[in-house]
Amino acid sequence: MARLQNQDKAEDRARSLAVQGNSGEQNIRCCAADGQPEVARLIDAADLFRIGLVALAVVLSWAGLWKLLAGFDVIALAATVLGGYPIFVEAFSNLLARRMTMELSMTIALAAAMLIGEFFTALVIVLFVLIAEVLESLTVGRGRRAIKDLLDLLPQKATVRGVGEVSASEIQEGDVVLVKPGSRVPVDGLVVAGNSFVDQATITGESLPVEKLPGSSVYAGSINQSGMLEVRTEEVGRDTAFGKILEAVERAEKSRAPIQGAADRLAGYLVYFALVCAVLTFLARRDIRSTISVIIVAGACGVAAGTPLAILGAIGRSARLGAIVKGGLHLEVLSTVDTIVLDKTGTLTLGEPQVTEVCPCPGVAAEKVVEAAAIAERASEHPLGNAVLHQAAAMSLTVTEPDRFEYLPGKGITCSLGGEVIVVGSRAFLEEHLGGLEGMPANGGVASEVFVARNGRLLGALHIADALRPEAVKAVSLLRRMGLRTVLLTGDSGAIAGSIGRRLGVDEVAGELLPDQKVVRIQAMLAEGRKVAMVGDGINDAPALTMANVGVAMGSGTDVARESADIVLLGNDLVKFVETLRIARRCRRIIRQNFAGTVLVDSIGMALGAFGWLSPLLAAFIHVTSELAFILNSATLLPAPSKR
Repeated sequence: MARLQNQDKAEDRARSLAVQGNSGEQNIRCCAADGQPEVARLIDAADLFRIGLVALAVVLSWAGLWKLLAGFDVIALAATVLGGYPIFVEAFSNLLARRMTMELSMTIALAAAMLIGEFFTALVIVLFVLIAEVLESLTVGRGRRAIKDLLDLLPQKATVRGVGEVSASEIQEGDVVLVKPGSRVPVDGLVVAGNSFVDQATITGESLPVEKLPGSSVYAGSINQSGMLEVRTEEVGRDTAFGKILEAVERAEKSRAPIQGAADRLAGYLVYFALVCAVLTFLARRDIRSTISVIIVAGACGVAAGTPLAILGAIGRSARLGAIVKGGLHLEVLSTVDTIVLDKTGTLTLGEPQVTEVCPCPGVAAEKVVEAAAIAERASEHPLGNAVLHQAAAMSLTVTEPDRFEYLPGKGITCSLGGEVIVVGSRAFLEEHLGGLEGMPANGGVASEVFVARNGRLLGALHIADALRPEAVKAVSLLRRMGLRTVLLTGDSGAIAGSIGRRLGVDEVAGELLPDQKVVRIQAMLAEGRKVAMVGDGINDAPALTMANVGVAMGSGTDVARESADIVLLGNDLVKFVETLRIARRCRRIIRQNFAGTVLVDSIGMALGAFGWLSPLLAAFIHVTSELAFILNSATLLPAPSKR
């Protein structure tokens, strides 16, 4: 633990620079010039050299060499003092700060062992502890390397159209960046020219490359696989999706969740408990070896180091999926939620009208209905018109510009083509022109209806609605399978809300809600004792996101929603939120396992030591192995190393 704290100080500068985006990345890479990496290597070499000397001293002491005085092992004493120096220094600083730590209790045990002449035992204990600290450092270092791994995903240079190659930190908003095949994208932006497939798994968690055409969004750190792309810069440095991932990992390393404070308190309590048990053991049995064993066997470093490691690993793994968790507190709360509140537009749906159904009259082909509607909508700027044109394109229909076009707000369109009159609009508008719409039932208000007539004949109707996100049904199903209650709150009509709710299979639906009414609903759930996570994307969702225990914003949502939320989904994939929820629960489960395991191992170990069934050497072995086991348990949450 002492070694890890010293390493924390050595890496403070690199971590503080990490949040600066591209410029921070360059500064970290330049650290070689001011000696930081070299210092780290020297420290590692010194630790290994110290372990080697102590190990050699163990062999010499065991062989009985160089005992200059009877019963006094000079080699063991010297090696214990030199090898245990980091432990003793940390213990002294903790003593001055009036903090009870494992280093302090271990120092007491080592001093007691040497006082009674157990030099070889003390030496072996020091060797065990030194090896354990190096292994612990290597494991925790995997978490610290998450920032450096992410930094390596950003290119240091980029080619700007009309300027040439520049440093990535010099790119400005609005610059058009040229991204060659096989290169990483240096900025967030929109494709203005080119066609390619981009691997953005490290940003959004998507397993397959995504095709990028003019108008498509791309993320910094993603890999351009095939064709050349020209990208107009929208965000650079820390403002990119990549920069937000970097900040999340860096924030996770600094943040302290409540459960981490509990881990620190447990470690302190265990040390006090071990010392009390040691005193009682000595008073009851007058056996100093048993007393030392009781002190040595109690180990809470696995909990103290394993808890922040688990939190860091969980947030890092979530970031790789495309879910930015803004701190360990939010991760901990997310693991306890039992109710998921979902907004509709932009969250469960794409937020763009689409033709959901074509309803032709008897004897009329569906293509004829769409073609006539598309001709009328060709010159329209109405949002529903775009949906009709997209449907025509999907059906590979040729759409001709009308000869005459007239739009009546709130009613519809009248146009002509080749002498044929086409009328498209609401039911009332078509009834005015045709005198009635026999045989065309209403859709119950679950979608907008666009009726189509040509040459005085009704062709049919189009149902246009906000389409569900492809993964929405699966995500809600997974949430319910996890035992969570799902609630849909929306400002849309009750009919639309009910239709969406039935298709998704949510537990509760409420429509026609204003933003403040959503807040009231969430307040009522909180008053019932529920732990609520709210998922939304719009400005109107911000109050509800703030009111819930955990606010989750879609990455495509408004800036207000993203700033109000505790978690941001960069890729807008609700299944990623489900996976993040699973990670949060797994993190909580691992920390609890470490808590329970530490208490169990320490209790049994101290009992065995108190009754004299545990030697100091065996106590040290149990201490070290249990500590490493709990740290390795936490390390299972760490994300896999990045692809280079």
